[in-house]
Amino acid sequence: MALSSPSLFSPVNTTCSVPHFHAPPLSSSSSHFPVTPSTTHLRVPHKWGAKVSFFTSFLKKGKDVKVIKEELLEAIAPLDRGADATPQDQQAVDQIARELEAVSPIKEPLKSNLLDGKWELIYTTSQSILQTKRPKLLRSATNYQAINVDTLRAQNMESWPFFNQVTADLTPLSPRKVAVKFDTFKIGGIIPIKAPGRARGELEITYLDEELRVSRGDKGNLFILKMVDPSYRVPV
Repeated sequence: MALSSPSLFSPVNTTCSVPHFHAPPLSSSSSHFPVTPSTTHLRVPHKWGAKVSFFTSFLKKGKDVKVIKEELLEAIAPLDRGADATPQDQQAVDQIARELEAVSPIKEPLKSNLLDGKWELIYTTSQSILQTKRPKLLRSATNYQAINVDTLRAQNMESWPFFNQVTADLTPLSPRKVAVKFDTFKIGGIIPIKAPGRARGELEITYLDEELRVSRGDKGNLFILKMVDPSYRVPV
């Protein structure tokens, strides 16, 4: 039986399919300053106008992350984790994800403990992870990915009906990108099989906060995950 990958890490050229892991728009409003008759014809100094514009932009920027996250979650909600996404849906989700990536509060995720724990995959463009060529009853109902920064270990897990797993070592390539080397598959979560040497990939973490993570794999796939258990530890 070929393993279906519970991983967000696109392994390269492996014969095993590794378990893969793999918000409403902001409305703008203008503020008006009341003026008395004696000041009606006064011109607002250019410098003051610049300060008002900067302050308004600052307030708007403070709302961006929350609003964009809501827009992203709203866009992916009806897509069955991406299995029902049309090319137009994928393009729309990718555009919102890029907006979110641009305002990520964590610039070096591999140095943040917010990365630690068990994440649930809620959207991906990876058809191998979504198992779209299988009947729906034979697709994994849920996929998870766990990462522990201190041990540089990762684990991908499938739920019903097969419960396949795979663990991997991570090697940092930058403050937000890792090389992934898979070491052990577990069929049904029980029977261990050593991963072939070519079972490798890369993963870049492009957005991270305490509840949401966006990642991109070396095959060009997009992964969006939500935190489900920050205390989870990956087997060493």
